Amino acid sequence: MFETITERREEFALVLSTEMGKPMEEARGEVRYGAEFLRWFSGEAVRVHGRYSVAPDGASRHLVHRKPVGPCLLITPWNFPLAMITRKVGPALAAGCTVVLKPSELTPLSALLTAEVFQAAGLPPGVLNVITTTKAASVVTPLLRSHRLRKISFTGSTEVGRRLLADSAGTVLRTSMELGGDAPFLVFEDADIEAAVDGAMIAKMRNMGEACTAANRFLVHEKVAEEFAAALAMRMGALTVGPAADEGSEVGPLIDARSRDKVHGLVTDALDRGARLVTGGGPLPGPGHFYAPTVLCGIPADARLMTEEIFGPVAPILTFRDEREAIRLANATPYGLAAYAYTRDLGRVTRLTEELETGMLAINSGLLSDAAAPFGGVKQSGLGREGGAEGIAEYLETTYVRLPGPVS
Repeated sequence: MFETITERREEFALVLSTEMGKPMEEARGEVRYGAEFLRWFSGEAVRVHGRYSVAPDGASRHLVHRKPVGPCLLITPWNFPLAMITRKVGPALAAGCTVVLKPSELTPLSALLTAEVFQAAGLPPGVLNVITTTKAASVVTPLLRSHRLRKISFTGSTEVGRRLLADSAGTVLRTSMELGGDAPFLVFEDADIEAAVDGAMIAKMRNMGEACTAANRFLVHEKVAEEFAAALAMRMGALTVGPAADEGSEVGPLIDARSRDKVHGLVTDALDRGARLVTGGGPLPGPGHFYAPTVLCGIPADARLMTEEIFGPVAPILTFRDEREAIRLANATPYGLAAYAYTRDLGRVTRLTEELETGMLAINSGLLSDAAAPFGGVKQSGLGREGGAEGIAEYLETTYVRLPGPVS
């Protein structure tokens, strides 16, 4: 599967770009990233270990082994239509589970192309079952009520995740939930500002900001805030906005009019409450739902974008006075998926690692995701992990067998 997707990367990139508006270069990046989950979990398939041990009293032996959890329902979003599939299907297949995949109604073609590749690579009939629909409840509800289903994995909004958790209680399903984010991007007074701006561009503008790991709040020390804001605004304002399939485009359209209007509503709300516009600030002409890369400063505490996920190319900048305040502001959210921090102080890195309420933390980097690392959050950002050795464990059950000890 990995080799086939890699060979057909241009075809996949074109479908991804055309279907959801991702610029072609980013689409190629998603193909590389998405395929990597298949390579990683093909290795994890032979690293499912159990153990054999002697009981403490010496009278018996303990055998512990792992086996597939059973049929899985995997629900994937539109923003990374290939990678979110391989990140779930890869470990499920490696563990030995059968799968029902329900992709987003906004990106069904990417899912069907992926399924076609899996079939061509030799996946037996019936192991992966793709259901495309514009009426998610009509598909998901009967499956959740089926006693054959043993696990659900969902990536999407916290609101929908809560409903799925409640609906899963009836049959006590194993659940994995990768939900909303409100990632803080901290820049301390000792940071390399040029490197911080480079990282900010990746953390904010990957996929036009339509990513759960996107930097949602930029918390910058008051001594370097003006320098950072000016440099970030210059970089954001210079980005080329245009049709996703154009090779020169760096920022494509948002997924639909509703998403663009939500982003603009958050910006307007902040400006009405006293924020200062540095660059951007509004929709751009189509066809397509474009929004100008935007930088805002002086964000008031009651602005909606302080607590709501933006999911667009908008960078709100707030200032802090010291490390204590930075950590307090970073943790002042019901979410805890990702965080970023720029500092040269190793002691501070240790403190941030221990005190920030987040499932993932990038130090002096704007990039987090890696197939070999556990991906997931705390608080209302979800349950469970995808990727890494932890990813396949989500699809395995543990069985303990008591064996008799040797007879003297």
